[in-house]
Amino acid sequence: MSVQERKARERAVRERLIVATARELAEQQGWDAVTTRRLAERIEYSQPVLYSHFRGKREIIGAVALEGAAEMAVAVRAATSAADGPRERVVALARAYLDFAERNPAVYDALFQLDGGLAYAQEDTPEPLKDAFAALLESLGEVAGDGVHPGLFTEVFWASLHGLATLTRAGRLLPEDAAQRVELLVDRLAVL
Repeated sequence: MSVQERKARERAVRERLIVATARELAEQQGWDAVTTRRLAERIEYSQPVLYSHFRGKREIIGAVALEGAAEMAVAVRAATSAADGPRERVVALARAYLDFAERNPAVYDALFQLDGGLAYAQEDTPEPLKDAFAALLESLGEVAGDGVHPGLFTEVFWASLHGLATLTRAGRLLPEDAAQRVELLVDRLAVL
């Protein structure tokens, strides 16, 4: 292995460590607790080393969001692939999405609430974000209904899921009614 290859590998390991540590700290204490000083202390590198990987917290949030988008896509695809029929796939998708949001609140915030410097719904949208949307579109496109653009339907359904996730997390919706909300959403929006 050349010196350049070794340095590149070491750089990638440091970058993964920074992202994992930021994510862990955010999940434990919230994003306000994630500072370059704290991260440097936890990973035992200097702040300049952190800045050699990320220009600041915003880029770290973006890296966590990209990692989370990839994980969400995997979770949604796993849930939908195990379901039989369009309705079951949409219900599985909704549950997987809401479960992901509940289990990973800091990652969910990085994806949808915080500014990670990422472009959404544009040509330069990073691939993990495009793939997360594609994972939703794969099941939702088939239930959009005649004359409804599948992408537009997916956006509306996704916005509904985001609203449910956000309001439930904020304590504005009773968690015991979550299953009924999913059923109602699927029955009212999906053309089956």
